[in-house]
Amino acid sequence: MMMIEIDGSQGEGGGQVLRTSLSLAALLGREMVIRNIRAGRKKPGLAAQHVTCCRAVAEVCGGQIEGAELGSQTIHLRPAAITGGEYEFDVAAVRPSAGSVCLVLQSILPVLALAPQVSTVVVSGGTDVPWSPPYAYLANTFRAVLSRYGVGLDLRRDRAGFFPVGRGRVEMHVEPVSELSPFSLVERGELCKAIVASTVADDLSEEIAGRQNRAAAALLDIAGLRAELEEYYLRSSSPGTSCVVSVFYERGYGGFTALGKRGRPAEDVGEEAARGALEFVASAGAVDSHLADQLVLYMALASGRSELRTTQITEHLRTNIAVAEAITGARMTVGQNGYVVVEGIGLAVNKGSQ
Repeated sequence: MMMIEIDGSQGEGGGQVLRTSLSLAALLGREMVIRNIRAGRKKPGLAAQHVTCCRAVAEVCGGQIEGAELGSQTIHLRPAAITGGEYEFDVAAVRPSAGSVCLVLQSILPVLALAPQVSTVVVSGGTDVPWSPPYAYLANTFRAVLSRYGVGLDLRRDRAGFFPVGRGRVEMHVEPVSELSPFSLVERGELCKAIVASTVADDLSEEIAGRQNRAAAALLDIAGLRAELEEYYLRSSSPGTSCVVSVFYERGYGGFTALGKRGRPAEDVGEEAARGALEFVASAGAVDSHLADQLVLYMALASGRSELRTTQITEHLRTNIAVAEAITGARMTVGQNGYVVVEGIGLAVNKGSQ
């Protein structure tokens, strides 16, 4: 079987090309080289979280990886047999930083979702940081979608990690499936509920999470959307806050985030997240644009035709589609009004297809 070669500079040229390529190559058992990694970024090459992603995927697929070092723009993965089990990764082992825990988890989750046994993974680093989905987005929005389509996913965060220090800690438990069911997320149906989740470092005022939540809930209430409120005060090595508003329809999901910073009123943080949610409610999309990015990979692996309607066809989404098509051979069509249709390959790794 020919080796996969991926140009990391294509499309938006960011880290998602790396993560999607690693996951799919591991699942398909295909040797792969990625060049020009993150060429579209101000600091090209691998940062600490990307190195951790590379090493984590290589470990869960029993493979070998070359070039997984800071600043590297080329990596070479030789996957072997995927195994479940217990794993632990720390972004700070590469370099002290607030590199994203959630992006590391997203890189290995597709692999473990089709592993031959259950898995428990602990990742340390940044849990609520810029340019990454905060923990509550993964735990509330993303988990709900995967659970609907068969993947058992539980998440627990016992320590928050904010910029610039990180050192948060998340545990992920994955109950794999034999194969992924096709996704149908086009007509979202009736609005079911919303959740507003605020996380605050425990050395900050205990009023902050409540202020964020109340500000978000007040805006949502104007639109007739009542929300469940969740407050988390967690140990952290850096001060910080986050607010995530998750919106659930019968067949639709959206998550909208905002991060606090010194001097920014808590009310502004809550209102920013709520405004994102209200724009989603006013649209016809069944999934938010960031969620669409993540689901394309799973749709490519699912058995049969999958479809979704998102709020916006972003360059990030187009890039992810191009990468997933090239590696899997799945046929993907981007239509009008945010439609994406995928003819998946029906991969079933843990039945012995690798």
